[in-house]
Amino acid sequence: MNKTLLATVSLAAFAAATAQAETISSFYGWEDGGTVLGGYNDSNMTYTNQGDTVYSGDAALQLTEDPASGTPQAFVAFITGLSDGDVIDGSFFAWDDSEGASPSLRIWGSYATSDDITNYTGSAGGNSTYSSGTPENPWSEVAHQWTFDSNDGARDALVIQVRFYASGAGDSLFVDDMNLTVTGDDLSGTVINTPIPAPGALALLGLAGLCARRRRG
Repeated sequence: MNKTLLATVSLAAFAAATAQAETISSFYGWEDGGTVLGGYNDSNMTYTNQGDTVYSGDAALQLTEDPASGTPQAFVAFITGLSDGDVIDGSFFAWDDSEGASPSLRIWGSYATSDDITNYTGSAGGNSTYSSGTPENPWSEVAHQWTFDSNDGARDALVIQVRFYASGAGDSLFVDDMNLTVTGDDLSGTVINTPIPAPGALALLGLAGLCARRRRG
């Protein structure tokens, strides 16, 4: 086989493999009255859906800590039915007018099982970059990409967190316009869950079709 033909065959094989990739995407802007799906170390946190400080639309999530204690973790998405090698891209806009100082936010992830958002099975890490708005332009985007690791089948879900770093009691910051994308070979059982404005929201996690759109690319 000559080099030209070999290169053509290789490109065709690559294109065929790429064509099999699937993508699920979700956008959430807190427009429906939701707040968070849960949290950790957040007994001093208050979560409010409000419309006074928004990046777009008519609502955003307000996070307030009083008194300040530790590093609260607000769960804003729960992605279930994941497999090894699935790639998750997550981002949101944060309102923070104290550039280079607290209070600030950043995006983080933790592993769980699809039947229980609180079943912590390890840290997934996150972005070392914090929100960095200024008084003149307080909104900034924070983002991270994760490659899913099931730890030999011990876990199949990823929790997307907003981590809150306060400077003192009563600090408030805001989050809006969260974008989530999952890419993998077979996402037929994968669901992106985002906050829902109803009592007992956690009991509804796992229902198919919450805020997810599937396409083949």
